[in-house]
Amino acid sequence: MNIKFLGTGTSSGIPEIGCGCEVCTSNNIKDRRLRASVLLNINGIKILIDCGPDFRQQILPEPFSPLDGILLTHEHYDHVGGLDDLRIFSKLGKVHLYANGITLDAIRRRMPYSFSENPYPGVPVFTMHEVDKRERFSIAGVQIIPIEVKHYKLPVLGYRVANFVYLTDVKTIPEEEYCKLEGVDVLVINALRKGEHMSHLSLYEALAIIEKVSPKRAYLTHISHDMGLHEEVEKELPENVLIAYDGLEIKL
Repeated sequence: MNIKFLGTGTSSGIPEIGCGCEVCTSNNIKDRRLRASVLLNINGIKILIDCGPDFRQQILPEPFSPLDGILLTHEHYDHVGGLDDLRIFSKLGKVHLYANGITLDAIRRRMPYSFSENPYPGVPVFTMHEVDKRERFSIAGVQIIPIEVKHYKLPVLGYRVANFVYLTDVKTIPEEEYCKLEGVDVLVINALRKGEHMSHLSLYEALAIIEKVSPKRAYLTHISHDMGLHEEVEKELPENVLIAYDGLEIKL
């Protein structure tokens, strides 16, 4: 499995518009973050997790080929705002979206032109798959285990593929979901900033979950400029915890 981080930023990205802080004006490419998304390639099966407003920019450098499935974590715009750009993939075949019912309903409301009886030529056309948190499913033979977490009160889906887990926009993980994290090699989890936030994990809350899950490696994502400079913060982390950055690729 090859995992490529297409984006590792929070909803405003880094740099934030109009901000002159040391992070937003940093010359280090690792401090520049598009909205959070990853692309998985499992023996040629390509699965995208989240499709935010930066999707077009993120996917242009990649070799063009069909996406076998798009896993959506939740309905917030920074995670689904690029779905219209999947129109070109519709020309290659069905575009399969996997998400919980809340997210699928939100997409139908926001993109009614994709679900009309006679859609306008060229719009993205989706095949929708509702994910039940209690049931694993497969995409082109790749087994997926959904993990339900809470983003304040909003249910959000994380996903486990083999021994890789991707969790974003987490504030709390229900105790009964931890069994799905056992034996994980790589855990990706959000850490917005050092200070506490109502609906996102802080750095220290994320580190506590990482310690509890005990993966071989963990990568932090969905990061805001309030976290601080990439190189400086990473020096403070445990040896097996790294800050993900846009363009990072890891292999399992």
